Amino acid sequence: MFHWRRTISPDGSDGSVVEVGFTGRSRGVGAAPWHGLNLGGHVGDDPRQVEANRAALAESLGVSRERLIFMNQVHGTEVVEVDGPWSGAAASADAVITGATDLALAVLVADCVPVLLHDAGAGLVAAVHAGRPGMTAGIVPLVVERMRRLGAEQLAAVVGPSVCGRCYEVPAAMAEQAAAAAPSALTRSWTGTPAIDVAAGVVEQLAGDGVRVEWVPGCSRENADLYSYRRDGRTGRFAGVIVRRAGRQRPAAAE
Repeated sequence: MFHWRRTISPDGSDGSVVEVGFTGRSRGVGAAPWHGLNLGGHVGDDPRQVEANRAALAESLGVSRERLIFMNQVHGTEVVEVDGPWSGAAASADAVITGATDLALAVLVADCVPVLLHDAGAGLVAAVHAGRPGMTAGIVPLVVERMRRLGAEQLAAVVGPSVCGRCYEVPAAMAEQAAAAAPSALTRSWTGTPAIDVAAGVVEQLAGDGVRVEWVPGCSRENADLYSYRRDGRTGRFAGVIVRRAGRQRPAAAE
């Protein structure tokens, strides 16, 4: 179920721990072209299959299904604070922050960059959807600023797998726009054409804001365990998930 998973025990915190992970396609019930653990409800897959996959993810995280929080992602810069399950439809946003424990925040991607931020000492975690539009619009710095206003002082981030620069060929003007937001995002594709490394841009923004970064390796287009719109077109979505546990640690075995 998990492509990568870890439990983080920050030094000097109140005893809380943070679980972070990025799902893979194994152990899911979706049929082609979404076969595997598709968690995206907006890609044409059978809603019952998607819900079964989401319920399985919640069970693996040790939370009830309603405490696994998804957003209605729109490639914007809306940041929402949440302290429990949605009371109705999921908010239209590309970042969600919580100070609650045992509330799992999820970000869906299929080439975009999933960013998981945490400050266990301040009791805050966040999940961020950073595609090319979000990176160039500064969604990640906005979340960092909001979390610091809420009391975060030792922010750290885990940046998940996404499409790599050599696989993300774009028109030259688009590449230049990305470079204006983060110079390290400007790169070249396999064939030498203009390209964007969105994750490199996100990491540059985080580092520039003094956030400690762990960058999980892997290109979604090159790795069959990850969904990739660039590779497959019609496809599913994998997730980055983060949850804070108060004063106890639940084992998170690698899968």
